[in-house]
Amino acid sequence: MSTLAPRAGRRCHNAVNPLHSCVFFSPDLGTEFAGIGIDDPSAAYFAFRAAALGAVGPGTVTSTFYNFNHELVATHVPAVWDAATPEAVLGARLRVADATLGRLLGEEIVASPEMAEAAELALRAAEACTRHARPLYAAHADLPVPEEPHLAYWHAATLLREHRGDAHLAALLAAGLDPVEALVSHTATGKGMAPRWILATRGWRRTDWDAASHRLRERGLLTGEGELTEAGSALRAGVEEATDRMDAAPYEHLGAAGVERLTELARGFLFTAAAAGAFPESATGKG
Repeated sequence: MSTLAPRAGRRCHNAVNPLHSCVFFSPDLGTEFAGIGIDDPSAAYFAFRAAALGAVGPGTVTSTFYNFNHELVATHVPAVWDAATPEAVLGARLRVADATLGRLLGEEIVASPEMAEAAELALRAAEACTRHARPLYAAHADLPVPEEPHLAYWHAATLLREHRGDAHLAALLAAGLDPVEALVSHTATGKGMAPRWILATRGWRRTDWDAASHRLRERGLLTGEGELTEAGSALRAGVEEATDRMDAAPYEHLGAAGVERLTELARGFLFTAAAAGAFPESATGKG
């Protein structure tokens, strides 16, 4: 029987994950990746997240990323591996994380006992992650843990993110939500990214978005105004609850006190990073 409060694991994830994700908005990503021969932002993103898998083809990336248009993926993969090897990308990733966290948090927080404590807690949680049916997590679990505490924390956040992410894709598939339907319904919850930003980064067209919205309306999940119906809200809640169940092990392993402390530390880091401009306004909202 669980010793955790309801949704404690999800709350912890929601606090830890953004400090991993902020690197995708960082100017350091463009600088470091240009230095290894990758100038296109989409190519850099695909390489960044897929490098742990090795020099994979577009099918693997589309499969494991779920909500990207395969045409966009195939434009950049596997060509990106001609510009830089996965090993070079993995090295650049750590340099991006180092520079980004140093800038957003400041050297005092980066070198603090609290950062070292957070790294230890997050890594302990990740001990209970499982590899089966979790390709992105499993690939990252084979990477070495960096020695520096802030990079060890970022690495652990990556493990926890991809472990939950792999489970989330399974939940979306079970709920009958295809890639664009998943994006539309998530945005309709009020917690997703802005449609304009999604279309610009995921490779879909407005017609794809409108067609997915039409399918969701036909299923009784979306209103004509683009809001979730009662059934739509229940479906999305079910997706999150299924994800919680498949992602419970790390937080059960860490225990209630550890989860509470990691959440507290992660929220402190997140507030500092957000105040320093970690997340662009263009990526949020309904626009």
